[in-house]
Amino acid sequence: MPALVLLGAQWGDEGKGKATDLLGGSVDYVVRYQGGNNAGHTVVVGDQKYALHLLPSGILSPGCTPVIGNGVVVDPSVLLSELSGLNERGVDTSKLLISGNAHVITPYNVTVDKVTERFLGKRKIGTTGRGIGPTYADKINRVGIRVQDLYDESILTQKVEAALDVKNQILTKLYNRRAIAVGQVVEELLGYAEQIRPYVADTVLILNQALDENKVVLFEGGQGTLLDIDHGTYPFVTSSNPTAGGACTGSGVGPTKISRVIGILKAYTTRVGSGPFPTELFDEDGEALRRIGGERGVTTGRDRRCGWFDAVIARYATRVNGLTDFFLTKLDVLTGWEQIPVCVAYEIDGKRVEELPYSQTDFHHAKPVYEYLPGWQENISKAKTFSDLPKNAQAYVKALEEMSGAPISAIGVGPGRDETIEINSFL
Repeated sequence: MPALVLLGAQWGDEGKGKATDLLGGSVDYVVRYQGGNNAGHTVVVGDQKYALHLLPSGILSPGCTPVIGNGVVVDPSVLLSELSGLNERGVDTSKLLISGNAHVITPYNVTVDKVTERFLGKRKIGTTGRGIGPTYADKINRVGIRVQDLYDESILTQKVEAALDVKNQILTKLYNRRAIAVGQVVEELLGYAEQIRPYVADTVLILNQALDENKVVLFEGGQGTLLDIDHGTYPFVTSSNPTAGGACTGSGVGPTKISRVIGILKAYTTRVGSGPFPTELFDEDGEALRRIGGERGVTTGRDRRCGWFDAVIARYATRVNGLTDFFLTKLDVLTGWEQIPVCVAYEIDGKRVEELPYSQTDFHHAKPVYEYLPGWQENISKAKTFSDLPKNAQAYVKALEEMSGAPISAIGVGPGRDETIEINSFL
Protein backbone atom coordinates (compact mmCIF):
# COMPACT_ATOMS: atom_id res chain seq x y z
CA MET A 1 0.00 0.00 0.00
CA PRO A 2 2.71 2.50 -0.97
CA ALA A 3 1.20 5.98 -1.30
CA LEU A 4 3.69 8.86 -1.33
CA VAL A 5 3.14 12.61 -1.12
CA LEU A 6 5.61 14.92 -2.81
CA LEU A 7 5.29 18.64 -2.06
CA GLY A 8 7.12 21.93 -1.90
CA ALA A 9 8.75 22.76 1.43
CA GLN A 10 9.21 26.50 0.75
CA TRP A 11 7.19 29.00 -1.33
CA GLY A 12 6.95 26.78 -4.40
CA ASP A 13 9.24 26.52 -7.44
CA GLU A 14 11.52 24.09 -5.60
CA GLY A 15 11.79 21.62 -8.48
CA LYS A 16 8.84 19.32 -7.79
CA GLY A 17 8.46 18.52 -11.47
CA LYS A 18 11.91 16.98 -11.67
CA ALA A 19 11.39 14.98 -8.50
CA THR A 20 8.04 13.65 -9.68
CA ASP A 21 9.47 12.82 -13.08
CA LEU A 22 12.32 10.87 -11.50
CA LEU A 23 9.85 8.76 -9.54
CA GLY A 24 7.40 8.56 -12.43
CA GLY A 25 9.00 5.50 -13.98
CA SER A 26 8.59 3.59 -10.71
CA VAL A 27 5.02 4.54 -9.84
CA ASP A 28 1.68 3.57 -11.32
CA TYR A 29 -0.26 6.81 -10.72
CA VAL A 30 0.78 10.46 -10.28
CA VAL A 31 -1.98 12.63 -8.81
CA ARG A 32 -2.30 16.41 -8.74
CA TYR A 33 -4.44 17.09 -5.66
CA GLN A 34 -4.82 20.89 -5.52
CA GLY A 35 -4.19 24.15 -7.35
CA GLY A 36 -4.67 24.78 -11.02
CA ASN A 37 -2.72 26.26 -13.89
CA ASN A 38 -1.13 28.72 -11.46
CA ALA A 39 1.45 26.03 -10.65
CA GLY A 40 4.25 25.45 -13.14
CA HIS A 41 6.68 22.54 -13.33
CA THR A 42 9.70 22.37 -15.62
CA VAL A 43 10.87 18.87 -16.51
CA VAL A 44 14.01 18.25 -18.55
CA VAL A 45 14.18 14.90 -20.36
CA GLY A 46 17.38 14.50 -22.37
CA ASP A 47 17.64 17.65 -24.47
CA GLN A 48 13.90 18.29 -24.25
CA LYS A 49 12.38 20.76 -21.78
CA TYR A 50 8.69 20.52 -20.87
CA ALA A 51 6.75 23.26 -19.06
CA LEU A 52 3.70 21.79 -17.36
CA HIS A 53 1.09 24.04 -15.73
CA LEU A 54 -1.96 21.90 -14.98
CA LEU A 55 -1.02 18.36 -15.95
CA PRO A 56 0.74 16.04 -13.47
CA SER A 57 4.43 15.54 -14.22
CA GLY A 58 3.81 11.80 -14.49
CA ILE A 59 2.28 12.38 -17.90
CA LEU A 60 5.84 12.26 -19.27
CA SER A 61 6.44 8.74 -17.89
CA PRO A 62 5.25 5.87 -20.12
CA GLY A 63 3.24 3.34 -18.13
CA CYS A 64 2.24 5.90 -15.50
CA THR A 65 -1.37 7.09 -15.22
CA PRO A 66 -1.60 10.84 -14.54
CA VAL A 67 -4.61 11.96 -12.49
CA ILE A 68 -6.16 15.39 -11.90
CA GLY A 69 -7.89 14.97 -8.54
CA ASN A 70 -11.08 16.47 -7.16
CA GLY A 71 -9.14 19.16 -5.29
CA VAL A 72 -7.80 20.73 -8.49
CA VAL A 73 -9.49 23.59 -10.34
CA VAL A 74 -9.44 23.04 -14.10
CA ASP A 75 -9.43 25.60 -16.90
CA PRO A 76 -10.64 23.49 -19.86
CA SER A 77 -9.00 25.70 -22.48
CA VAL A 78 -5.62 25.46 -20.73
CA LEU A 79 -6.03 21.70 -20.27
CA LEU A 80 -6.77 21.10 -23.95
CA SER A 81 -3.98 23.41 -25.06
CA GLU A 82 -1.46 21.65 -22.84
CA LEU A 83 -2.59 18.22 -24.04
CA SER A 84 -2.36 19.35 -27.66
CA GLY A 85 1.15 20.69 -27.14
CA LEU A 86 2.35 17.42 -25.65
CA ASN A 87 0.66 15.34 -28.35
CA GLU A 88 2.43 17.39 -31.00
CA ARG A 89 5.74 16.50 -29.35
CA GLY A 90 4.93 12.79 -29.39
CA VAL A 91 3.87 12.41 -25.75
CA ASP A 92 1.06 9.92 -25.16
CA THR A 93 -1.63 11.67 -23.09
CA SER A 94 -4.39 9.10 -23.51
CA LYS A 95 -4.09 7.68 -19.97
CA LEU A 96 -4.96 10.97 -18.25
CA LEU A 97 -7.83 10.82 -15.76
CA ILE A 98 -9.79 13.84 -14.47
CA SER A 99 -12.07 13.76 -11.47
CA GLY A 100 -15.68 14.57 -12.30
CA ASN A 101 -15.76 16.43 -8.97
CA ALA A 102 -12.93 18.82 -9.87
CA HIS A 103 -14.15 22.39 -10.20
CA VAL A 104 -14.03 24.30 -13.48
CA ILE A 105 -12.44 27.71 -13.89
CA THR A 106 -15.03 29.71 -15.83
CA PRO A 107 -14.44 32.86 -17.92
CA TYR A 108 -16.07 34.98 -15.22
CA ASN A 109 -13.70 33.59 -12.58
CA VAL A 110 -10.75 34.85 -14.64
CA THR A 111 -12.40 38.24 -15.15
CA VAL A 112 -13.12 38.68 -11.44
CA ASP A 113 -9.55 37.69 -10.54
CA LYS A 114 -7.99 40.27 -12.84
CA VAL A 115 -10.25 43.20 -12.02
CA THR A 116 -10.03 42.56 -8.29
CA GLU A 117 -6.22 42.60 -8.31
CA ARG A 118 -6.20 45.86 -10.27
CA PHE A 119 -8.73 47.35 -7.88
CA LEU A 120 -6.60 46.43 -4.84
CA GLY A 121 -3.63 48.39 -6.19
CA LYS A 122 -0.81 48.42 -3.63
CA ARG A 123 -2.75 45.96 -1.47
CA LYS A 124 -2.84 43.30 -4.20
CA ILE A 125 -2.04 39.70 -3.28
CA GLY A 126 0.07 38.99 -6.36
CA THR A 127 -2.19 36.33 -7.92
CA THR A 128 -1.49 34.91 -11.36
CA GLY A 129 -4.78 36.33 -12.66
CA ARG A 130 -5.91 32.92 -13.87
CA GLY A 131 -9.14 32.70 -11.87
CA ILE A 132 -7.86 30.23 -9.28
CA GLY A 133 -8.92 32.10 -6.14
CA PRO A 134 -12.40 33.06 -7.39
CA THR A 135 -13.01 29.45 -8.45
CA TYR A 136 -12.14 28.15 -4.99
CA ALA A 137 -14.32 30.91 -3.51
CA ASP A 138 -17.25 29.70 -5.65
CA LYS A 139 -16.56 26.15 -4.47
CA ILE A 140 -16.76 27.18 -0.81
CA ASN A 141 -19.81 29.37 -1.50
CA ARG A 142 -21.46 26.36 -3.17
CA VAL A 143 -21.98 28.09 -6.50
CA GLY A 144 -19.08 26.37 -8.26
CA ILE A 145 -19.19 24.52 -11.56
CA ARG A 146 -17.82 20.97 -11.50
CA VAL A 147 -16.54 18.96 -14.44
CA GLN A 148 -19.56 16.63 -14.20
CA ASP A 149 -21.88 19.64 -14.66
CA LEU A 150 -20.68 20.00 -18.27
CA TYR A 151 -22.75 16.91 -19.10
CA ASP A 152 -26.09 18.27 -17.88
CA GLU A 153 -26.96 21.50 -19.69
CA SER A 154 -29.91 22.25 -17.40
CA ILE A 155 -27.85 22.02 -14.21
CA LEU A 156 -24.97 23.91 -15.81
CA THR A 157 -27.26 26.77 -16.86
CA GLN A 158 -28.83 27.01 -13.40
CA LYS A 159 -25.42 27.12 -11.72
CA VAL A 160 -24.02 29.75 -14.08
CA GLU A 161 -27.14 31.88 -13.56
CA ALA A 162 -26.77 31.63 -9.78
CA ALA A 163 -23.10 32.60 -9.89
CA LEU A 164 -23.61 35.53 -12.27
CA ASP A 165 -26.55 36.96 -10.32
CA VAL A 166 -24.06 38.28 -7.79
CA LYS A 167 -20.93 38.61 -9.93
CA ASN A 168 -22.60 40.80 -12.55
CA GLN A 169 -23.75 43.17 -9.80
CA ILE A 170 -20.16 43.46 -8.60
CA LEU A 171 -18.69 43.80 -12.09
CA THR A 172 -21.12 46.49 -13.22
CA LYS A 173 -21.68 48.51 -10.04
CA LEU A 174 -18.32 48.24 -8.29
CA TYR A 175 -15.81 47.78 -11.10
CA ASN A 176 -17.75 49.57 -13.87
CA ARG A 177 -17.44 46.54 -16.15
CA ARG A 178 -19.85 45.03 -18.62
CA ALA A 179 -22.15 42.25 -17.40
CA ILE A 180 -21.33 38.72 -18.55
CA ALA A 181 -24.07 36.87 -20.47
CA VAL A 182 -25.17 33.51 -19.03
CA GLY A 183 -25.75 31.97 -22.46
CA GLN A 184 -22.27 32.87 -23.66
CA VAL A 185 -20.61 31.17 -20.69
CA VAL A 186 -22.78 28.07 -20.96
CA GLU A 187 -22.08 27.75 -24.67
CA GLU A 188 -18.32 28.04 -24.13
CA LEU A 189 -18.27 25.46 -21.35
CA LEU A 190 -20.46 23.00 -23.27
CA GLY A 191 -18.00 23.31 -26.15
CA TYR A 192 -15.32 21.65 -24.00
CA ALA A 193 -17.51 18.82 -22.72
CA GLU A 194 -17.03 16.22 -25.46
CA GLN A 195 -13.34 17.02 -25.85
CA ILE A 196 -12.55 16.15 -22.25
CA ARG A 197 -15.18 13.41 -21.78
CA PRO A 198 -12.70 10.54 -22.50
CA TYR A 199 -10.63 11.59 -19.49
CA VAL A 200 -13.42 12.10 -16.91
CA ALA A 201 -13.71 9.37 -14.28
CA ASP A 202 -14.46 8.49 -10.65
CA THR A 203 -10.84 8.99 -9.63
CA VAL A 204 -11.53 8.45 -5.91
CA LEU A 205 -12.68 4.90 -6.60
CA ILE A 206 -9.87 4.21 -9.08
CA LEU A 207 -7.11 5.42 -6.74
CA ASN A 208 -8.38 3.50 -3.73
CA GLN A 209 -8.74 0.34 -5.78
CA ALA A 210 -5.21 0.84 -7.10
CA LEU A 211 -3.83 1.06 -3.56
CA ASP A 212 -5.79 -2.04 -2.55
CA GLU A 213 -4.03 -3.80 -5.44
CA ASN A 214 -0.62 -2.65 -4.11
CA LYS A 215 -0.09 -0.17 -6.93
CA VAL A 216 2.23 2.78 -6.20
CA VAL A 217 0.49 6.17 -6.11
CA LEU A 218 2.39 9.46 -5.94
CA PHE A 219 0.53 12.61 -4.89
CA GLU A 220 2.05 15.76 -6.36
CA GLY A 221 1.41 19.12 -4.73
CA GLY A 222 1.51 22.45 -6.53
CA GLN A 223 3.02 25.63 -5.03
CA GLY A 224 4.57 25.08 -1.59
CA THR A 225 4.03 24.80 2.16
CA LEU A 226 4.36 28.54 2.85
CA LEU A 227 1.65 29.23 0.26
CA ASP A 228 -0.91 26.97 1.95
CA ILE A 229 -4.20 28.79 2.63
CA ASP A 230 -4.20 27.58 6.27
CA HIS A 231 -0.52 27.15 7.08
CA GLY A 232 1.21 29.64 4.82
CA THR A 233 2.12 33.33 5.10
CA TYR A 234 -1.51 34.45 4.94
CA PRO A 235 -2.87 36.47 3.14
CA PHE A 236 -0.02 36.13 0.64
CA VAL A 237 -0.90 32.52 -0.13
CA THR A 238 -2.67 30.38 -2.69
CA SER A 239 -6.32 29.34 -2.38
CA SER A 240 -5.83 25.67 -1.58
CA ASN A 241 -3.84 23.27 0.63
CA PRO A 242 -0.48 22.23 -0.89
CA THR A 243 0.49 20.70 2.47
CA ALA A 244 0.31 16.94 3.02
CA GLY A 245 -3.23 17.01 4.43
CA GLY A 246 -4.44 18.45 1.13
CA ALA A 247 -3.41 15.22 -0.60
CA CYS A 248 -6.16 13.38 1.28
CA THR A 249 -9.00 15.86 0.73
CA GLY A 250 -7.90 16.59 -2.83
CA SER A 251 -7.84 12.96 -3.91
CA GLY A 252 -10.24 11.04 -1.66
CA VAL A 253 -7.51 8.79 -0.28
CA GLY A 254 -7.36 8.45 3.51
CA PRO A 255 -4.27 9.41 5.58
CA THR A 256 -3.68 5.85 6.81
CA LYS A 257 -2.74 4.87 3.26
CA ILE A 258 0.14 7.37 2.98
CA SER A 259 3.53 5.86 3.76
CA ARG A 260 6.02 8.68 3.00
CA VAL A 261 5.87 12.45 2.68
CA ILE A 262 8.72 13.96 0.67
CA GLY A 263 9.49 17.68 0.86
CA ILE A 264 11.24 19.36 -2.06
CA LEU A 265 13.75 21.86 -0.76
CA LYS A 266 15.80 24.24 -2.88
CA ALA A 267 19.41 24.77 -1.71
CA TYR A 268 18.51 28.46 -1.38
CA THR A 269 15.10 30.14 -1.22
CA THR A 270 12.87 31.84 -3.80
CA ARG A 271 9.42 33.37 -3.82
CA VAL A 272 7.05 34.72 -6.49
CA GLY A 273 4.44 37.32 -5.65
CA SER A 274 3.95 39.61 -2.70
CA GLY A 275 4.51 38.94 1.00
CA PRO A 276 7.28 38.80 3.61
CA PHE A 277 10.53 37.00 2.76
CA PRO A 278 13.16 37.30 5.55
CA THR A 279 16.22 36.13 3.59
CA GLU A 280 15.44 38.03 0.38
CA LEU A 281 18.51 39.54 -1.29
CA PHE A 282 18.58 42.85 -3.13
CA ASP A 283 22.28 42.78 -4.01
CA GLU A 284 24.66 41.09 -6.46
CA ASP A 285 24.25 37.73 -4.69
CA GLY A 286 20.49 37.83 -5.22
CA GLU A 287 20.93 38.68 -8.87
CA ALA A 288 23.51 35.89 -9.28
CA LEU A 289 21.16 33.31 -7.76
CA ARG A 290 18.40 34.50 -10.10
CA ARG A 291 20.63 34.35 -13.17
CA ILE A 292 22.47 31.08 -12.47
CA GLY A 293 19.36 29.34 -11.18
CA GLY A 294 17.18 30.52 -14.08
CA GLU A 295 14.72 31.85 -11.56
CA ARG A 296 11.79 32.87 -13.68
CA GLY A 297 8.28 31.55 -13.02
CA VAL A 298 7.24 28.74 -15.38
CA THR A 299 3.61 29.87 -15.34
CA THR A 300 3.87 33.58 -14.57
CA GLY A 301 7.05 34.50 -16.44
CA ARG A 302 7.89 36.74 -13.46
CA ASP A 303 11.38 36.91 -11.99
CA ARG A 304 11.50 35.08 -8.69
CA ARG A 305 12.66 36.85 -5.57
CA CYS A 306 15.83 35.12 -4.34
CA GLY A 307 17.45 34.67 -0.94
CA TRP A 308 19.64 32.38 1.12
CA PHE A 309 18.44 29.08 2.58
CA ASP A 310 16.02 29.51 5.48
CA ALA A 311 16.23 26.65 8.00
CA VAL A 312 13.36 28.09 10.06
CA ILE A 313 11.00 27.57 7.15
CA ALA A 314 12.39 24.09 6.49
CA ARG A 315 11.75 23.04 10.10
CA TYR A 316 8.23 24.42 9.89
CA ALA A 317 7.59 22.43 6.68
CA THR A 318 8.84 19.28 8.38
CA ARG A 319 6.43 19.81 11.25
CA VAL A 320 3.19 20.71 9.45
CA ASN A 321 3.63 18.08 6.73
CA GLY A 322 5.07 15.26 8.83
CA LEU A 323 7.94 15.02 6.34
CA THR A 324 9.84 11.74 6.21
CA ASP A 325 12.42 12.86 3.61
CA PHE A 326 13.80 15.84 1.74
CA PHE A 327 14.82 16.10 -1.92
CA LEU A 328 17.37 18.94 -2.08
CA THR A 329 17.43 20.64 -5.50
CA LYS A 330 19.72 23.10 -7.30
CA LEU A 331 22.78 22.50 -5.15
CA ASP A 332 24.85 23.19 -8.27
CA VAL A 333 23.65 26.82 -8.36
CA LEU A 334 25.66 27.57 -5.21
CA THR A 335 28.97 26.59 -6.80
CA GLY A 336 31.43 29.50 -6.79
CA TRP A 337 30.67 31.28 -3.51
CA GLU A 338 33.52 31.53 -1.00
CA GLN A 339 31.05 31.20 1.84
CA ILE A 340 27.31 30.59 1.91
CA PRO A 341 25.04 32.19 4.52
CA VAL A 342 22.28 30.03 5.99
CA CYS A 343 19.45 31.51 8.06
CA VAL A 344 19.30 29.51 11.30
CA ALA A 345 16.93 31.77 13.28
CA TYR A 346 15.18 35.15 13.21
CA GLU A 347 15.62 38.24 15.28
CA ILE A 348 12.28 39.77 16.23
CA ASP A 349 12.14 42.81 18.51
CA GLY A 350 15.66 42.06 19.70
CA LYS A 351 14.92 38.42 20.55
CA ARG A 352 16.25 35.30 18.83
CA VAL A 353 13.42 33.10 17.51
CA GLU A 354 14.16 29.65 16.10
CA GLU A 355 10.65 28.63 15.04
CA LEU A 356 8.33 30.28 12.54
CA PRO A 357 6.27 32.92 14.39
CA TYR A 358 2.53 32.37 14.11
CA SER A 359 1.92 36.14 14.14
CA GLN A 360 1.81 37.79 10.72
CA THR A 361 3.19 40.98 12.28
CA ASP A 362 6.17 39.19 13.84
CA PHE A 363 7.02 37.37 10.62
CA HIS A 364 6.84 40.61 8.66
CA HIS A 365 9.47 42.11 11.02
CA ALA A 366 11.69 39.02 11.23
CA LYS A 367 15.38 39.60 10.46
CA PRO A 368 17.52 36.60 9.49
CA VAL A 369 20.26 35.34 11.80
CA TYR A 370 22.94 33.81 9.62
CA GLU A 371 25.61 31.17 10.01
CA TYR A 372 28.26 31.07 7.31
CA LEU A 373 29.31 27.78 5.73
CA PRO A 374 32.38 27.37 3.48
CA GLY A 375 31.59 27.20 -0.23
CA TRP A 376 33.11 25.18 -3.08
CA GLN A 377 34.44 25.96 -6.55
CA GLU A 378 34.26 22.55 -8.25
CA ASN A 379 31.64 21.70 -10.90
CA ILE A 380 29.33 19.17 -9.24
CA SER A 381 26.96 18.46 -12.14
CA LYS A 382 28.66 15.13 -12.95
CA ALA A 383 28.53 13.81 -9.38
CA LYS A 384 26.79 10.45 -9.15
CA THR A 385 27.24 9.67 -5.46
CA PHE A 386 27.36 11.75 -2.30
CA SER A 387 31.10 11.04 -1.95
CA ASP A 388 31.66 12.55 -5.43
CA LEU A 389 30.72 15.97 -4.02
CA PRO A 390 33.43 18.31 -2.71
CA LYS A 391 33.88 18.09 1.06
CA ASN A 392 32.39 21.56 1.59
CA ALA A 393 29.33 20.66 -0.50
CA GLN A 394 28.90 17.50 1.57
CA ALA A 395 29.17 19.56 4.76
CA TYR A 396 26.57 22.04 3.44
CA VAL A 397 24.09 19.23 2.75
CA LYS A 398 24.67 17.64 6.16
CA ALA A 399 24.21 21.01 7.89
CA LEU A 400 20.91 21.64 6.06
CA GLU A 401 19.72 18.15 6.95
CA GLU A 402 20.47 18.66 10.64
CA MET A 403 18.83 22.08 10.70
CA SER A 404 15.72 20.98 8.79
CA GLY A 405 14.71 17.97 10.84
CA ALA A 406 14.41 15.23 8.19
CA PRO A 407 16.93 13.22 6.17
CA ILE A 408 17.96 14.43 2.72
CA SER A 409 17.45 11.37 0.52
CA ALA A 410 18.24 12.86 -2.89
CA ILE A 411 20.19 15.84 -4.24
CA GLY A 412 19.74 17.65 -7.54
CA VAL A 413 23.08 18.71 -9.09
CA GLY A 414 21.68 19.93 -12.42
CA PRO A 415 18.39 20.30 -14.32
CA GLY A 416 18.59 17.02 -16.22
CA ARG A 417 16.69 13.87 -15.34
CA ASP A 418 19.99 12.04 -14.72
CA GLU A 419 21.65 14.84 -12.74
CA THR A 420 20.53 13.55 -9.35
CA ILE A 421 22.32 11.86 -6.47
CA GLU A 422 20.08 9.31 -4.78
CA ILE A 423 21.12 8.64 -1.19
CA ASN A 424 18.11 6.65 -0.01
CA SER A 425 15.39 5.21 -2.23
CA PHE A 426 11.95 6.79 -1.87
CA LEU A 427 10.25 3.51 -2.82
